[in-house]
Amino acid sequence: MKAFLDFFPVVLFFIVFKLSDVFTATAVAIVATIAQIAWLKYKFGKVETMQWVSLGVIVIFGGATLISQDETFIKFKPSVLYILMALALIIGEYGFGKNFLKQLMSSKVQVEDSVWRVLVNAWGVFFLGMSALNLWVAYNFDTDTWVNFKMFGGMGLMFVFVLGQAVYLSKYLQHDEPEAQEVGPLDPKLEPVDPPNKPHHT
Repeated sequence: MKAFLDFFPVVLFFIVFKLSDVFTATAVAIVATIAQIAWLKYKFGKVETMQWVSLGVIVIFGGATLISQDETFIKFKPSVLYILMALALIIGEYGFGKNFLKQLMSSKVQVEDSVWRVLVNAWGVFFLGMSALNLWVAYNFDTDTWVNFKMFGGMGLMFVFVLGQAVYLSKYLQHDEPEAQEVGPLDPKLEPVDPPNKPHHT
């Protein structure tokens, strides 16, 4: 449900853009993100830090888009958010010794710290690459192409990356299986058992 809600404003932005224009879609995305945060707070009692950051970014850049009637601001929004997420992961790992991926996923996945560091580096590079790719599409193609990329390209690349991460993690997951205990025939702890009396046939 949380994963679906993360993409909810993006999906609404895409639908409204196709039906109307980028400014109406931006306004709907702002409202949808505010509603998303409110529902998460009500349902789970807490909102993740990056979700608050996402709300702030969409309000600032979306608001600037609506006030100035310049779609450039909303096109910058994904890149800014990607950069902030990359910096949070990298600075947390190397600046404060805190692996935020480990804190987020360690209750479900148990791997070595070296693996968590590889994942943090991978996510950091991925987010920086996505930031650059978003700007490249925004500056080299029309708004309709950018919206299509935001919906299908961005989400598709994210899905492929998460799938690759799952494959990488599967190599390090520990599957603890109970070992069968074999008991030797001369085990001194075993007491001799008398064989059953065989019936005599007459």
